[in-house]
Order: sequence, then structure tokens, then C-alpha cells
Amino acid sequence: MSNDSEYAIDVTGLTKSFSDQIAVDHVSLKVRRGEVFGFLGPNGSGKTTTIRMLCGLLSPEDGSGTCLGFDIMRESTEIQKRVGYMTQKFSLYEDLTIEENLLFVCRMYQMDNLKERVAAALSSLGLYDRRKQLAGALSGGWKQRLALVACMIHEPELLLLDEPTAGVDPKARRSFWDEIHEMAAKGITVLVSTHYMDEAERCHRLAYLSNGKLLAQGTGPELIKLSGLHTWRIEGENLTDVQMILSKASAVETMAPFGARIRASGTDEKALEKAVIEAASSPDVAVEKVPPGLEDVFIHFSNSAGVPIQ
Repeated sequence: MSNDSEYAIDVTGLTKSFSDQIAVDHVSLKVRRGEVFGFLGPNGSGKTTTIRMLCGLLSPEDGSGTCLGFDIMRESTEIQKRVGYMTQKFSLYEDLTIEENLLFVCRMYQMDNLKERVAAALSSLGLYDRRKQLAGALSGGWKQRLALVACMIHEPELLLLDEPTAGVDPKARRSFWDEIHEMAAKGITVLVSTHYMDEAERCHRLAYLSNGKLLAQGTGPELIKLSGLHTWRIEGENLTDVQMILSKASAVETMAPFGARIRASGTDEKALEKAVIEAASSPDVAVEKVPPGLEDVFIHFSNSAGVPIQ
């Protein structure tokens, strides 16, 4: 049986290589029970490999720790029974109906009262009326919802969600995240990888990976503080010249245009202020110092690690 530790995930030094290429390089994580924990990082940063090691689908070459109180090296079978894993790519059978897919999953977990369990699961997430529809005919948002039902049907203690909302419309993403927080409120732990900053802001704590290394972890405000960033917002009708000047200023470490405004960030507060004021000298341009956001921090960490944003 799993223990009563406050941590659902408690691992140290996880390492994994493929063909002499290090995918995960001594990553250590602690995720509290009932927490929504966000995994951030560019494509190829090691997020998926880490998730697969946590749920026992891959064996670490080095490292140690527990998942739900079970040793990740020796008790992967026990972990798999208690974890729900939602992959990036829709992994259910598209030529089976929604109901048939879920019955198959129940049999995989050797569950009893199959039809009752499937009916209850479908009803809980609004899929019961679609139960006879082929899974392959569902839209992206409904496929995502079905995949969530499938990884929840055996009542796991921990959900591992690998970019679950990629390619899904904003309304479906918001509904999906409402469901995630309802699960967390019931004590289910959720580790989710995402590229969306609005989703990252809904996580209790975050970890940022790059090139297989864990660069930072903590709450959103803790990561913002750790980055040491200062941010200015520049607004105006035509900011082409301003953007060109700022791109050449060494104090501007990250810059992101948003229509009629630019956000410029850097760690040298005085030098950044000087650069912004000089670049935005036109009376038609307004500048204001603003708090850095998670997107500013995300770009900053990626640039610091030499990783292009994708």
C-alpha cells in the first residue's frame, strides 16, 4: 500500500539517455498530494521522458525516489495501477465507439461492474449521450474529454497529463482546466505539461525544464522573483523603430511585441529603464514599468538556456 507522505512524487536525480543523447539530466521533483503541478519547457526539453519514468513506462538509468509511496525502480507495476496517464497524441481506438473504448480500458484494469462504471464515467463528463459515436469522429475537444475519462476511470490517485490541451479551442481548454481543479479538490494529484501561460498560471506550482535539466521550480511568484526580471510596457501606433532600437540594446534581454505594444524585460533595472526611455522618446509613445509575467519568465529562461521558443 502507498504511504501517507505529503508528497505524491518525491524523486531525486532522475536521468535517462537515448543513443548517447541525455534526455533527462538528474532531475529532482517534489509534488504534494492534491496539488496541480505544471511542467514547462520547450519541445525536446525532457518533459515527456520524465513523465514516463514517473509512471513506470521507462526505467531511469540513475536516480531514486517514490511515486505514490512506491519505489520508482522496483515497484513500477504498483505505480501503474494507481496512475492515470494521458499522452500528447490521442491513443484510444478511433474505430471503436466511446463506450467500447472505455469498456476496453476497464478490462485492462480488471475492473468489475463494467457497464455501470462506464455509464457513471460518461455521465460525469457529459459524454453519455455520445457513447455510441466512433471515437475517431469526435472533435479535438471531445477527444480530449474522452481521453481524460479513460485515464480517470480506474480512480487513480495521480494524473500525469502530457500537453493535454494542444490544438484544443480556448473554451474547451477552460472547461478542461475547471475539471482538473475539481479533481484536485477531491485530493487527486495532477502533474501537467503545457505551453500555455494562462494554464501555467492555474497551477499551484511549476517546474521549468530545458535540455533535460531542471532550471527552476516553485510557485508562479517565486519563479518571477527567481528570474530577477524587470519589465516595461511600451505602447504606441507605430513601434517599428522603437522595436529596432530595443533589439540592439544589451539591457533588453527579452522582448515580445503584442500588437500596438511591446514588453521589454531585463535583469539590469537601471540600464533597462535607460534603454526603454531612450528608445521611446517620441511623444506618441507611452512607457510604463509593469510586473513581469510568467510568459516573460518563460522566454527569459529559454533564452538563458540557449533554447529557441517553438
